[in-house]
Amino acid sequence: MMKKLILTSMALLMIPWMASACGIGEQTADGYENAPVAHAYEHWKQGGQSRIPFLFLDVRTVEEYKAGHIEGAKLMPVQVLDKHLNDVPKDKRVYVYCHSGVRSARAAKLLASHGFTNIENVVGGIEAWKAAGYPVVK
Repeated sequence: MMKKLILTSMALLMIPWMASACGIGEQTADGYENAPVAHAYEHWKQGGQSRIPFLFLDVRTVEEYKAGHIEGAKLMPVQVLDKHLNDVPKDKRVYVYCHSGVRSARAAKLLASHGFTNIENVVGGIEAWKAAGYPVVK
């Protein structure tokens, strides 16, 4: 009985770690995941302390980016992404976002089609991020 209790306790303690170690969103047929904005934020909050290196990739326009973006995000408009694939790290989890999630889904599909395996489309984009009260910088 005690052994079962210990094993159950250990499993429950590992859930947060496992959730941060693997994607938690819905896997698409196109090879990327749709990540809830809260999941992306939790990873972002970890910053350099995260066990899993990550990058936030903003695929909006320069003007949209300047109006407000997620701190630390790299700007790469979806219109030029295919010409800059070498600038996107394959060894990090990449959270792709745009205004509402349409362009980022297109970008995530493009990245997955070029062999990227750790791609997460932030569902709802920067609008969902702001609606949740998460910080943006200008």
